[in-house]
Amino acid sequence: MKTLTKRPPVIAILGHIDHGKSTLLDYIRQSNITEKETGGITQNMSAYEVTDETGKKITFLDTPGHEAFQALRSRGAKVADIGILIVSAEDGVKTQTLEALKAITEAKLPYIVAINKIDKEGANVEKTKQNLLESGIYVEGYGGNIPVVPISAKTGKGVPELLDMIQLLADVEDFKADATESAEGIVLETNRDKLKGVCATLIIKNGTLKTGMFVVAGDSIAPVRNFVDAKDVQIKEATFSSPVKVMGFDELPAVGDVFTSYDSKKEAEAAVAANRDENVVRSLPRATHEQTFLIPVVIKANTSGVLEAIGHEMKKCETEKCGVNIISQSIGDITENDIKRAAGNLQTLVVGFDTKIDTNAKMIAEKLGIEIKVFSIIYKLSEWLTEVIKERTPKVEIEEERGRVKVLKIFSKTKDKQVIGGRVEAGSIVANDEVIIFRRESEIGRGRVRELQQAKSKTGEVEEGKEFGTMIESKIEIAPGDYIKPIMRVTK
Repeated sequence: MKTLTKRPPVIAILGHIDHGKSTLLDYIRQSNITEKETGGITQNMSAYEVTDETGKKITFLDTPGHEAFQALRSRGAKVADIGILIVSAEDGVKTQTLEALKAITEAKLPYIVAINKIDKEGANVEKTKQNLLESGIYVEGYGGNIPVVPISAKTGKGVPELLDMIQLLADVEDFKADATESAEGIVLETNRDKLKGVCATLIIKNGTLKTGMFVVAGDSIAPVRNFVDAKDVQIKEATFSSPVKVMGFDELPAVGDVFTSYDSKKEAEAAVAANRDENVVRSLPRATHEQTFLIPVVIKANTSGVLEAIGHEMKKCETEKCGVNIISQSIGDITENDIKRAAGNLQTLVVGFDTKIDTNAKMIAEKLGIEIKVFSIIYKLSEWLTEVIKERTPKVEIEEERGRVKVLKIFSKTKDKQVIGGRVEAGSIVANDEVIIFRRESEIGRGRVRELQQAKSKTGEVEEGKEFGTMIESKIEIAPGDYIKPIMRVTK
């Protein structure tokens, strides 16, 4: 028999970059996350457990605002119970605001709009509400029933009211779970630690996780010996809505996988075998169209979520003529093995994100001439890759028509040279142009302009509407009424 009890809500904070998501969490947690973030951007999914003034717990998910992390935002919305759509009172609705809203609505989350930065000189709450209305977000007082709370994440004004609104919405939704069951939930993030091995951040949505149990996520299994809470404190058990980190997985679980827990290793191994029987195949991202040239890339990152975001960003950098082929992607430092994977093609790029480069890897890469680039800010990686794709895009020489000339008269012919009179009907003709000769709109041959005269004087170019004389070098015999199309070769 199920023993359902009220559980704390899991909240996803979503919105456009620099609209104050991490600053809001800073204030709620009385911490300082943003100063620790490279470039002031949240580049990983983070989970925090807080207790409000009434003693009630709330779990917050901080999601990145940069466009490249769209998949992470979507995953955060699917894991959460309630969404907070944060919008700047200065800037209003932006591109990623609408993307965040899409993630919320697709996950069918109840949500609250937090209008942030009301302490700023340029803040205009009513204008922002109007902007929300124009974007199809109908808040209370503006034709809808979506709760809206003006706040300043910096000073804390309005934050208690926001927390009250979260608890009020949680009471209405009436989230419940059973603490007596084995824990299950979602894999939020994964990483590989040199000392701790393969780790995964989990959100428990039902049941209780205890030391001595076994966690299964997809094909991965971990004994629950060492696990910590949101404050990185080692614990012996945790229950629903809590974010925990479990160490010791035999392989990296996939971010977004459902995890389940078991009392015995035998039960856990049976669950893994059942998962493998489903033959779920995970493949690397591929180019979405047939490019004429693909740049091989090896990617290393600090977490699975970041790997996913890099793949998304790389696809955006692709062009019709040039794309990327991700031959390997994994978590951890750049090692000698990564360079060996790249060595099969010296055009391969090795890209790291918040990772280090092993000394041996660096030495071998320098010896082979393989380029290694490490980044800590996503848009810097994008800017660099865009330039690389531009430089490596194969150049194609194409013919462009310069004009159209009608042949009026043939003056003389000597071997391969013919002196003709003509009129430029479109564009122009230039000395030394290559020309295509047409008869009744069909190409009959090619030639080259050797001399060009106008009014018995040498000239370099004759423009539209003018008559002229020229010597054409060609093996084709030109006749009055033929057309000549001067062309120029352009490399693109």
